[in-house]
Amino acid sequence: MARDPRYDLLFEPVRIGPVTARNRFYQVPHCNGMGHGHPHAHAKMRETKAEGGWAVVCTEEASIHVSSDISPYVEARIWDDHDLPALELMCEGVHRHGALAGIELVHKGPSCANLYTRETPWGPSHQPVNSYDPIQVRAMDRADIRNMRHWHREAALRAKRAGFDVIYVYAGHDISLPMHFLQRRRNERTDEYGGSIENRARLFRELIEETKDAVGDRCAVVVRLAVDELMGPEGLTSETEGREVLELLGELPDLWDVNISSWYNDSQTSRFAKEGFQEPYTAFVKKLTTKPVVGVGRFTSPDTMVSQIKRGVLDMIGAARPSIADPFLPKKIEEGRPEDIRECIGCNICVSGDFLITPYRCTQNPTQGEEWRKGWHPEIIQAKASVASVLVVGAGPAGLEAARALGQRGYAVHLAEATEELGGRVNREAKLPGLAEWARVRDWRLGQIEKLPNVEIYRASRLAAAEIREFGAAHVVIATGSAWRRDGVGRAHSRAIPGFERPEVFTPDDIMAGKLPARGPVVVYDDDHYYMGGVIAEKLRQAGFEVALVTGADTASAWTANTLEIKPIQKRLIAAGITLLVKQEIAAFRRDHVALACVYGGPATTHPCNAVVTVTARLPEDALYRELVADKAALDEAGIRSVQAIGDCWAPATIALAVYAGHRYARELEAPVAPAVPFRRELPREVV
Repeated sequence: MARDPRYDLLFEPVRIGPVTARNRFYQVPHCNGMGHGHPHAHAKMRETKAEGGWAVVCTEEASIHVSSDISPYVEARIWDDHDLPALELMCEGVHRHGALAGIELVHKGPSCANLYTRETPWGPSHQPVNSYDPIQVRAMDRADIRNMRHWHREAALRAKRAGFDVIYVYAGHDISLPMHFLQRRRNERTDEYGGSIENRARLFRELIEETKDAVGDRCAVVVRLAVDELMGPEGLTSETEGREVLELLGELPDLWDVNISSWYNDSQTSRFAKEGFQEPYTAFVKKLTTKPVVGVGRFTSPDTMVSQIKRGVLDMIGAARPSIADPFLPKKIEEGRPEDIRECIGCNICVSGDFLITPYRCTQNPTQGEEWRKGWHPEIIQAKASVASVLVVGAGPAGLEAARALGQRGYAVHLAEATEELGGRVNREAKLPGLAEWARVRDWRLGQIEKLPNVEIYRASRLAAAEIREFGAAHVVIATGSAWRRDGVGRAHSRAIPGFERPEVFTPDDIMAGKLPARGPVVVYDDDHYYMGGVIAEKLRQAGFEVALVTGADTASAWTANTLEIKPIQKRLIAAGITLLVKQEIAAFRRDHVALACVYGGPATTHPCNAVVTVTARLPEDALYRELVADKAALDEAGIRSVQAIGDCWAPATIALAVYAGHRYARELEAPVAPAVPFRRELPREVV
């Protein structure tokens, strides 16, 4: 299919100092939970993006020295030559597909406690480290600054030897040493590195100039700067000192990579920000430099991308999360099939990999992180192993992905859904406040299934075990989902909570189905700790109820600390007038109140309410599966070779895990016997 000429602009080459990017698609540095601990997985993941058409593919933060140790987080290191083999793997993979390889050199100064190396942290001034570790940094003297500049130069030279084409000087996300020098609130120095913005930018200038001197003959030197911290006069802003830094240094680097700070502002979820949300803060940059500019905004629409370039906002389209959801996004636009783009839903489940120190995952792209370990490709899947047909029961995220991937393999697939609407839990949850873009999980899969003539869909087809046996499929997949518990059993309570047998107790399923309490006040009891408790509270508040959210955690939706949402969630709930009762468990629901128990042993209290919504645990809807597998003789007689439950029907979890389960089933159906080492993992001898 021919490319739409409206998008030709996106495929123009861009000169970046001594190198040229083949198009305008730029995978900006992003964390992934792999780093130096999983070099083969990291390299293959980046290589896949280069194969998918990204012209520039960058690492995550690459620590330049032992005094910038961010353990236990697993990111890149370039401390000495021993780190080069791992980094060379990535360069080789990226170059294999004609893309430029970039590395984000970083010294994190006060943002690292050096827990592994035990080096004393330092920064522009005496202050505590930015974590909760009971450690302070010492103020750098001039010798420290000279050493840091020397280490940065040496790291740049090592990066050049490793094969990188693009080398960063990093001042972003409120976590880098140059940024700390720029910030008035952290830089209390009275020497030539403190005071005026010219002085506070001195180290930044020196690093740019010295990096260009060291590697600028062959490598592009790129600067990443958070031009606005969204803190008003307390921080850098695009109207004041963020702008002034550009006025001072605008012509020094070969490209400006600009964003906003901190990370939770830069990578806002779709619940709080839409595509292109950074433009108001970064649009000024091109007016202050003749060098190309790249920026981000969770771009998935080629029309938005073209608009950014034509209007002079950006020269290159930067992406982290959209490149994770679809590594082949550029190629799909180039080949004239933008409808095939697997659009990022902005849930930030990928970000949680960095915080949980594990290889990241993606709700939309189940192959992410499995490119090396399992050999999964986001666009290619092995052909079917037989002419057997497959019946998938349930069209939620697991069932849809299983049907889609099985259809891609070439199997004859029959997808039966009990209701008229396909999508399962995604349909219901996408109607909750802020979660509309999550419908992309359903929409992309339906769009792909529509192109597969070998996948047949049966709506309003609730199947019993006997009907499944009569159907004639060789393989049966049960993806019937799960239901929220009503009795309050979950993490905090192993037995039903007294009073939860009353009709005034509701579940998220009730609220999503439009079954609301007759009257308030309403208490939402959140023992799940992810997004559900908060969005249910929002929905009830929007419906006019007085709402209190009770949780045993220290904050509402506590697990969303791993998705960068915990601060905006608290702000939104408070702004909505929702009472937050944290560190409290519900002991009982009585006539017109709940009895509360402090998790730390404080005094018992009560809170008035006439209804409770319990967000605790879910139970798999697996009765059909259990009935089928209980009668093997009947399965044999029906010619059914296998029956498997997947997704929430097997074990309730995230939508990301449901999609992964569906994809894994499709990949492994009638696949060859597993290798001798069924779980491939990194071993040091494979690199060193």
